[in-house]
Amino acid sequence: MFCYQCEQTYRSDEGAGCAGAKGMCGKDATTADLQDILLYVCEGVGQYLHRARQLGATDIEADRFILFAFFTTLTNVNFNAAKFVELIQQASQIRDRAKALYEDAARAAAKIPQTLSGPAAFAPADNMAGLSAQASEAAVRKDAAILGEDAVGARALILYGLKGVCAYAHHARVLGEERDAIYATVEHALDMLAREERDVATLLDEALALGRANFLAMEALDAANTGAFGAPSPTNVRVTPIKGKAILVSGHDLKDLHAILEATKDKGINVYTHGEMLPAHSYPKLKAYPHLVGNYGGAWQDQQKEFAEFPGPIVMTSNCLIEPQPRYRGRIFTAGPVGWAGVRHIADENFAVVAQAAQALPGFTEDAPEQTITIGFGREAVLGVADKVIDAVKSGAIRHFFLVGGCDGAAPGRNYYSDFADEAPKDTVILTLGCGKYRFNKHDFGTIGGLPRLLDMGQCNDAYSALVVATKLAEAFGVGVNELPLSLIVSWFEQKAAAVLLTLLALGVRNVRIGPTLPAFLTPALVDVLVEKFGVQPIGDAKSDIAASLARAA
Repeated sequence: MFCYQCEQTYRSDEGAGCAGAKGMCGKDATTADLQDILLYVCEGVGQYLHRARQLGATDIEADRFILFAFFTTLTNVNFNAAKFVELIQQASQIRDRAKALYEDAARAAAKIPQTLSGPAAFAPADNMAGLSAQASEAAVRKDAAILGEDAVGARALILYGLKGVCAYAHHARVLGEERDAIYATVEHALDMLAREERDVATLLDEALALGRANFLAMEALDAANTGAFGAPSPTNVRVTPIKGKAILVSGHDLKDLHAILEATKDKGINVYTHGEMLPAHSYPKLKAYPHLVGNYGGAWQDQQKEFAEFPGPIVMTSNCLIEPQPRYRGRIFTAGPVGWAGVRHIADENFAVVAQAAQALPGFTEDAPEQTITIGFGREAVLGVADKVIDAVKSGAIRHFFLVGGCDGAAPGRNYYSDFADEAPKDTVILTLGCGKYRFNKHDFGTIGGLPRLLDMGQCNDAYSALVVATKLAEAFGVGVNELPLSLIVSWFEQKAAAVLLTLLALGVRNVRIGPTLPAFLTPALVDVLVEKFGVQPIGDAKSDIAASLARAA
């Protein structure tokens, strides 16, 4: 195996990348190799779909499969090797269908169909041993000696950004929101990867195109979530347990949470959110369920301790899963793209078995002292008080906004983000989203201009809200987004974050600080391009970065 798609990638003086029997995420070499093969076959699907689309023919089911297949390969999503053997066979069948679609469309247009090579012609074995033997043909760095390190890094930026786009688009699709332009961009990116483009400028243009597609994906997801469950509003959420039977729901999928709430209605079972599911409490149609009682625990990297101590079943609806420990392996369930060998998977959205497990387990035996936090400052909530915000800025009451958001993780250096939030001057506002906020969302930041200084805008999936707020405030002040008193301090971990970064760059947002480390797949030359063209910079010392941000805005 070789993998360097996430922030926890193994690093040494010899280079970076997980290349042993098991990656830093716990993914074994066989599963990693199978994931590479799955994506390689999907590139072949993209080759045919891209050409068919140019002739007016599309296959939406094939496009939907690509979203799901890519989602399963994100960091901390699916670790089940057998599932990937199944998905590879399915991808091969879909590729055959896409080939027929293209060839029929070509003939209908009186054209001679092209004979495609590479992923389009790759013949995957029909068993795990055979597929493992083919892994080198699909490896992410298979042609590094020919393409060059900069091209390989730029292609990795596309591949991993594509994973994020597909994940966001899949989240939206399951709630009925799709955008054909996203599918077209995904197909084009797959075709580019398949033909082994090596011009770095061309590859970076493709990465920015993915950033624009990701903005559409996040817009679709916002429409899906708010259309299904209402617009988030400021809400106090209990973060300590109460007596009673209990279910814990982690991940990002609000549809699955809703199904669980329906399955447990009037059964005397309390439902708690975990990790990136916390923002669910701010959606009107979800918080209307009285047995959605609070949030338990924090970010994903602490789940092994928190899940072991939780006295009920746990459901992982999407990333981020890490290896289930013996103390709770028998009471954890997966759904959607998530999987771990030997863990029960719910494929039909029927969560009755989870309710039954909750009834059989002890639950919490007593109430803990009540503690709450405030969430739900989505775009409608923030823009609803935009006049107060604008007046506070004009009067000098609010000097600056810091968006301190993104993924959390276990690597050293992430205390930077809590230090940054705590050190931010009292006349500044802290916007936050993503699970990185768990490092400081229980701290008391007080108020400013009649508003809380800490405004929790939701999941990493809610980055669209932050971008809309920034755009609307820029319009109100008559300036560009980069002229706002706003600094973006972003923590990254996996491929959704890579897609969001591409969106920021595609929208022209400059001077983003990113950390705790830069992606291992970015070569020094690529980093130089991001610094020179977009002002991207690695995080440093919290106090110094605050001072520099305020000095730039002055």
